[in-house]
Amino acid sequence: MSPTDLRALHLAVLMGGPGSEREVSLRSGAAVAHALREGGYRVSEVDVHGPEFALPEDTGLCFLMMHGTFGEDGQIQAILERRGIPYTGEGEAASRVAFDKLESKKLFAQAGVSTPRWEVLRAGQQPALSLPVVVKAPREGSSVGVHLVREPAQLEGALADCLALDREILVEELVEGRELTVGVVGDQATAVVEIRPHEGFYDYAHKYTKGASEYLCPAPLNEAETRLVQETAVAAHCALGLKVYSRVDILLRSDGIPFVLEANTIPGMTETSLLPKAAAVAGLSFLGLCEKIARLSLQSRATQQP
Repeated sequence: MSPTDLRALHLAVLMGGPGSEREVSLRSGAAVAHALREGGYRVSEVDVHGPEFALPEDTGLCFLMMHGTFGEDGQIQAILERRGIPYTGEGEAASRVAFDKLESKKLFAQAGVSTPRWEVLRAGQQPALSLPVVVKAPREGSSVGVHLVREPAQLEGALADCLALDREILVEELVEGRELTVGVVGDQATAVVEIRPHEGFYDYAHKYTKGASEYLCPAPLNEAETRLVQETAVAAHCALGLKVYSRVDILLRSDGIPFVLEANTIPGMTETSLLPKAAAVAGLSFLGLCEKIARLSLQSRATQQP
């Protein structure tokens, strides 16, 4: 089956999952399934609750819309590899590395991609970095387990919360700057989106509460800033070994230096999500984006065949 024969495939949209981003994943999956169905594709929706899930017998491609744990961390990819079923997005190894903020940091540093200074803590340890810092659970998504710590009194609670989620804690220097995100599809950057939370920072509530944040797309940057941010996003995408698509989160400091925070390998895909917004600026419709992701994924799987 060549990548151009997409319409001949029965597409199974996998959504939900057992992780903390289940509800958001269900929304993304429903939006993708609706768009594909409206585009004339044969689509089945599969609500995944854990490793034992059933697929239609003639599934030709799994469109993965499971955010966070189990979806983006290589687990679902490994299961589908064992079953011999093609799927969208990155492979098991690249998914696992991109989801792990600690491993991502190492690869960013090796590739010369600018990222905030960081350290790793375990239970009982205190940060060496001076406040303010950002304290993160390194293997969660959607800003779950992320704390801005500006005062010493906030530190212990932040560390305890992260240790409840992971055995390790990522502590980053707090870079003050404009919050930007850039999609990378294949090796091409989309338009830059600027995120402006109405208060605080872009945490889980600001991501998924309607009206809690403002999104400017394309971001009001000059041509040189736009180009630099897009180039940085592509460099981060490539540093992690990603081939299909991602959404790269960046802070642009007031001196014009961009700092990469992370890359999301299965970003939100509702009609109002940031990657579709950015793709639309270049004239790529929601359906067109879904089709491009599917085709790139099939091409990537084909090149990995022995």
